[in-house]
Amino acid sequence: MQATLAGIRILVLGGDHREVEMVRCLARQGGEVYTVGHRPYPGYENVLQVESLGPFPEAIPKVDAIIAPMSHTDSTGKVRAVPEEGVTIWLDDRLFERFPPGTPLFIGKALPVVKETAGRWGIRLFETAEDDEIAVLNSIPTAEGAIQIAMEELPITLHGSRSLVLGLGRCGLTLVRMLKGLGVKVTAAARNRAQLARAAEMGAEAVPLDALGEVVPAVDVVFNTIPALVLTRELLEKMPKEALIIDIASSPGGVDFEAAADLGIKGILAPGLPGKVAPITAGRILGKCLPRMILSALSSEGETPAKS
Repeated sequence: MQATLAGIRILVLGGDHREVEMVRCLARQGGEVYTVGHRPYPGYENVLQVESLGPFPEAIPKVDAIIAPMSHTDSTGKVRAVPEEGVTIWLDDRLFERFPPGTPLFIGKALPVVKETAGRWGIRLFETAEDDEIAVLNSIPTAEGAIQIAMEELPITLHGSRSLVLGLGRCGLTLVRMLKGLGVKVTAAARNRAQLARAAEMGAEAVPLDALGEVVPAVDVVFNTIPALVLTRELLEKMPKEALIIDIASSPGGVDFEAAADLGIKGILAPGLPGKVAPITAGRILGKCLPRMILSALSSEGETPAKS
């Protein structure tokens, strides 16, 4: 792997198996990586552990960039995932005050509390989940994971089944392609006419979202990728009770799960599939794409930070 990060110091705050593999990738590219909440990395002399987030500068060395997990934080700024048990990490004033203004922070998604706090200290936010390259590559393990759930939950084969894919963004189009490859009868729904045309080109039946009432009575499984309410109680009442719903959109998803439960329809909310079904692949995706983002952010041109 090319040493593209030689001389660059990176602080990695928590994460899951994805970030563990990512750290190895960054180290192999020459980065000097400091980790918080991680176990040791034998054989990687340029990966150093930060024992605690004590007062700066004693506890945290001077770094060029900060990486927080793809799984980001909860609504209070607490990092959701940390490899080492018993370690808690907060993206708050006590952390951000230790870094000079302009320091780039890369995080899967920046919730309002993180945007507000980072803004007070001049920390530049970059949402890695919105990067096109990362999102498209992540759509592969996401789609595979959703299909795996369907295979485990359905009493029928996917081959010959009737599937509905809601949303035709990066994950939706990858799902359509994979499902078609398995011999699934795919209907795809979206608002964007260009996306519908692409789904039709791939061999799916393409319908606008306002036509869902005519489609849902005949589905075996629904894959939702739209992070806003789409499957309302009214639509769910038209679905077969034996149908399965798999929602891979960001929480809270696009399904009225309470209504689904009332109607006896099984719904599964399954965000963050890359880190669950293929963490090594997902980590390597980050290890491939983040160096580009880091180098761009540190250059005079930079990239557009997360919108406030």
